[in-house]
Amino acid sequence: MKKLAFLPVLIVALVGCAVGPNYKRPAVSVPTDYRATTSSPAAPASSLGNENWWQLYQDPVLVDLIHTALQQNYDVRIAATRVLEAQAQVGITRADQLPSASVGAGVFSEGNPKVSNLFPAYEVNGGQLNLSVIWNLDFWGKYRRQTEEARAQLLGTEWGQRATMSSLVANVATAYFQLRALDSELEIAKHTLASRQQSLQLTEVLFSHGGASDLDVSQSEQLVYTAAESIPDFERQIEQQENVLSILLGENPQSIPRGRAITEQPLLDSIPAGLPSQLLERRPDVREAEQNIVAANAQIGVAKAAFFPSISLTGMGGLESNALNQFISAPSQTWNAAFSVSQPVFEGGRLRSGLRLARAQWQESVLSYQQTVQDALEQVSNSLVGYQKYRDFRGQQELLTQAAQRSDDLSLVLYRQGGASYLQVLTAETNYFAAELNLVQAQLNERLALVQVYEALGGGWQQ
Repeated sequence: MKKLAFLPVLIVALVGCAVGPNYKRPAVSVPTDYRATTSSPAAPASSLGNENWWQLYQDPVLVDLIHTALQQNYDVRIAATRVLEAQAQVGITRADQLPSASVGAGVFSEGNPKVSNLFPAYEVNGGQLNLSVIWNLDFWGKYRRQTEEARAQLLGTEWGQRATMSSLVANVATAYFQLRALDSELEIAKHTLASRQQSLQLTEVLFSHGGASDLDVSQSEQLVYTAAESIPDFERQIEQQENVLSILLGENPQSIPRGRAITEQPLLDSIPAGLPSQLLERRPDVREAEQNIVAANAQIGVAKAAFFPSISLTGMGGLESNALNQFISAPSQTWNAAFSVSQPVFEGGRLRSGLRLARAQWQESVLSYQQTVQDALEQVSNSLVGYQKYRDFRGQQELLTQAAQRSDDLSLVLYRQGGASYLQVLTAETNYFAAELNLVQAQLNERLALVQVYEALGGGWQQ
């Protein structure tokens, strides 16, 4: 009896062992700072990626659009469903660690006629009730490693969902800023058309009084038509951009409400990028890639456990009687118990190949993780230098637009006073119109660069 008392302790000790390597995060080469960083040296640990997206995008209409997209967008909803699938898979896999029990019951009745004096007629009525238990002991940790793998896949799916959300927030903000830029370009085109129509009227008056030539009138008409033809093109782009936003919102194509103008969207004087090592904890795609390593690492343990014996405990007990009034009496009790061990002897190299496959898949996941980290560092560096240079470009474009405006005003004054030809007016008008449109694009690129920096730093999935 004393020896039997140690049996449960022995079973627990054996079940507590798990073959295979325990997970350790692979080493990655992470620099101490980003290239072309614009972060403040006084607070290197802070990062724009830690900010909530509704604090970065302060346009109330844009915030409402992003809220709607996160609730209705099909990609986000599909990602959420995948999380539910992974949660269910964890429950299925974890169940293999526990015993399985089943209950069975039945009643029967049998009657036969008299065959001879030796075999008289008889009738039998009875029933049975039994409980069976099967437990595949997890001596080598096979089922625990499988559960570890399933949990890692669940965490990877959750980080994949966050990556989808981060991408969606960036896509909605990008599409909205592009829409507001098109609105500004349409407004410029309409304002330019009105101004050029007035100029055409003046030129026609001058022509009727001999103060302008027919060529001047034709060139003035050319300016009007150039501005007029751009309006329907901008209107087309606006409606198509609204359709893009509608689909991101999970809705059918429809009109989109407007908030602040493109020039009123807030910007940052400098980007707090934080430390590159923070990407390992904050970027959803990096965290998802790491969970893939955890799952592959656990699969090595599963492959190793296949080399060891499989041990099972089975038991069954119940009641069986041909007479219902004796159903619960001692003679009707039945039971059996079994202890089985199965050791692979010859598998034709299947087990060794399975282990090599698991190790190769682990190596692949490690390389994929290291590549994901490098790609993340590249994206952050590119977005930081992009934001900085787009700001410089926008500043120069503002100066160019101001100079083009002055040239346009002066050429028109000189033309009215006879000091310039209408060709100079045509050139100045064309340059000013192009400069205004290019300035809108520069303002758009600056804001899109901020969106890219925020997404690259791992922001946008916060709730």
